[in-house]
Amino acid sequence: MQKIFDFLDKYLMGPMGKLSQKQFVRAIMAAGIGTIPFTIIGSAFLILNILPDVFPVLDGIWAASFDKLQNLYMTANTFTMGSLALYFNIIMGYELTKIKAKEFNLNLSALNGALLSMMAFLMTIVEMAVVEGTYAMVEGEGYISGIAYGSFANRLGTSGIFTGILMATLAVYLYKVCVQKNWTVRLPDVVPDGVSRAFTALVPCAVIAFTVLILNGLLLLTGYDLFSIIAIPFGFVGQIADTWYGVLIINLLIHGLWAVGIHGANILSAFYQPFTLANFAHNAEIMTGAATGKYATFAGEFQNMFVVCGGSGATLGMCLWMAFLSKSEQLKALGVASVPAGIFNINEPLIFGVPIIYNPNLIVPFILAPTAASMIAYFGISSGMFPPVIANVPWPTPALLGGFIGTGGNWMGAVLSLICVVVAFLIYWPFLKKYDKQLVAEEKAAAAAAE
Repeated sequence: MQKIFDFLDKYLMGPMGKLSQKQFVRAIMAAGIGTIPFTIIGSAFLILNILPDVFPVLDGIWAASFDKLQNLYMTANTFTMGSLALYFNIIMGYELTKIKAKEFNLNLSALNGALLSMMAFLMTIVEMAVVEGTYAMVEGEGYISGIAYGSFANRLGTSGIFTGILMATLAVYLYKVCVQKNWTVRLPDVVPDGVSRAFTALVPCAVIAFTVLILNGLLLLTGYDLFSIIAIPFGFVGQIADTWYGVLIINLLIHGLWAVGIHGANILSAFYQPFTLANFAHNAEIMTGAATGKYATFAGEFQNMFVVCGGSGATLGMCLWMAFLSKSEQLKALGVASVPAGIFNINEPLIFGVPIIYNPNLIVPFILAPTAASMIAYFGISSGMFPPVIANVPWPTPALLGGFIGTGGNWMGAVLSLICVVVAFLIYWPFLKKYDKQLVAEEKAAAAAAE
């Protein structure tokens, strides 16, 4: 184990540690921590909303009570987790401006940086197309003025985090350049600070607006925009679904993208989900005798039933360990707060709160644990040792329960789910212990300094 850690420290954790000290990465990690309240509160309301899907016995109770209030209380989810990219973008703009102001010794307003970042990001969420030489907003069902809506504006949710990061980085960089070159409107010293700051941001605001417009315009000429261009490399995913190497690649990509702040599951599920649904229907037909052939392995909610129990990264065991066994006050508090959401496969509080993204201490198990679980589940089902997925379950269904229901009430499905959870945790365990020890030392040092 020590040799493994030495190897990882030299070739992965060392370089990642240096990367984690870069300005934009420090800002991303600060933004992740800043979004903790939104992810925890949003998760709580989401759990309240999906409980009847997980436990149908509650349907009658919910119909007579919570369903009547659903539109009211789900606004708390819509404007927390449903708008997470917006909060992430604003906080990152604020933190990155503070970092640049300090390191370059510039008179930059963190508030201006946050607002300029938000403006740049919001300018990218409108979907357009070039029709006969004219830039036209996409219209139709699910669109209002070019903005795609689900329960809310789709691009403001977790799928927009990466674009939010890019826009905050671009906006703050241009703001810094404008101040460095004195491209600002200067007012006399007698003018109040608030008014002076507003005029200082006038030229940077114009520069950022024109830059984003030009960037958007050029991309749209190719038929893509910042959001859709991310999906280009992943079109092959659907073609390799339901092969062991396909499942392996899918999980490596999902968690590799998450590791740098991109919601990999949202991007890749669009490509593989049609195949998993078709495979699930095929399995159900075989089970009922309506079709013959071999059961498909990668079917239905395979991912949530066996691979990403607790959320992306297979963090259920990690969450429970943090809550009950960690010695670091930081990890313990975050673990306790995240357990209810983690049970229902919601783990944004951990991903952004620990944080996991850009954290050299946890990136390796975050990618390795779900990848290992996917291979165990794939070969366990394809070999016939464990039952195939023949029933679809809601994605938030808790791990063992999902495995039980999804395999048609077969207790061996729950056993497979448990095995995957345990293996994933065992991969996390040495890394967690090392990180916990590091945080305890930092907490003791901070307490001593305070005294």
